[in-house]
Amino acid sequence: MTQPMISLRSVSKRFGTFAAVDAATFDIAPGEFFSLLGPSGCGKTTLLRMIGGFERQTEGDILIDGEPMGVRPPNLRPTNMVFQSYAIFPHLDIAENIAYGLINRGLDKTSIAKKVDQALEMVRLTGLGGRRANQLSGGQRQRVALARAIVCEPKVLLLDEPLGALDKKLREEMQIELRQLQKSLGITFIFVTHDQEEALSLSDRIAVMARGKVLQIDTATALYERPNCREVAGFIGNMNFFEGRISSIAGGTAAIEIAPGQHVRVSATEGAAPGQAAIVAVRPEKIDVATASPSGMQNAIKARPLAGSYLGDRSLLLAEWREGTPPISVSLQNRTTAIGPETFGSGSSLWLTWPVEAGVLLHS
Repeated sequence: MTQPMISLRSVSKRFGTFAAVDAATFDIAPGEFFSLLGPSGCGKTTLLRMIGGFERQTEGDILIDGEPMGVRPPNLRPTNMVFQSYAIFPHLDIAENIAYGLINRGLDKTSIAKKVDQALEMVRLTGLGGRRANQLSGGQRQRVALARAIVCEPKVLLLDEPLGALDKKLREEMQIELRQLQKSLGITFIFVTHDQEEALSLSDRIAVMARGKVLQIDTATALYERPNCREVAGFIGNMNFFEGRISSIAGGTAAIEIAPGQHVRVSATEGAAPGQAAIVAVRPEKIDVATASPSGMQNAIKARPLAGSYLGDRSLLLAEWREGTPPISVSLQNRTTAIGPETFGSGSSLWLTWPVEAGVLLHS
């Protein structure tokens, strides 16, 4: 990485004894689309607000383009923010809303008009500058908020769940537009969301947060395929977990005893050793189903079908492999009928199989 656009060094925010953000340390590259992902209350919005200067960190340092921000207020930082509520002024028309920050900077009217027209064109609202907010759709109001933020040409654009108020179809359309806009502008976006699919589809890298801590920072592919802990594995997509203890390691493969005399095998990770408690995590779509005992598979578990549903592009099957444990979720692609207990017959059993490399070894 060249000089980072954003550098966080042991940044914490405490409210009394509660740590909303706990010692966050990472860099964000220039022009990167970086997402903060996590459940409500994990600290992602607080972290975003500290970068923007709306909250003051209790500890640590924030640098933007190599410059320490210290206690610099929001209006003196090279950032701008798009809020979930859009915060469009109802007494101003769209062009006046977009021009608001430029007017405060003292630009002349000709320069302001030119920049506003350019911003309207960027967000595909050309010709709508004279309308009021109540004359626009939700997607158009979102574009106004974006135009108002980018017209001042910030080095960093901060987006606090900006698509949360939109319906599913419009949200998906705006995701595409937002990514295209970021690529055309080339500026750094920091995007807060609790929506996993949204973060995976938009981001160059994602920071997964929980309880004020940054658990893992990586690309969407790496987070999905190689989570570093159970919490990340369970939050990103659906995951099945088999708990047990490492019984042996040979040839880079660890054997995990998940029940007396029953093992599953997974690629060993650095530091893994026999006797350690461990978890094998397997994605539903990586599991295959067989009605007869398979041969040659290192991972094969006998199970009982519980329920199933047809979801169009795939069918979802739930199966019980051991009483008292959570059911195993299996995603089967391109099925034409619902998969359920009736598919296999009353009292039937099936086999769940997956290759060694499909699982992820996590330490419990």
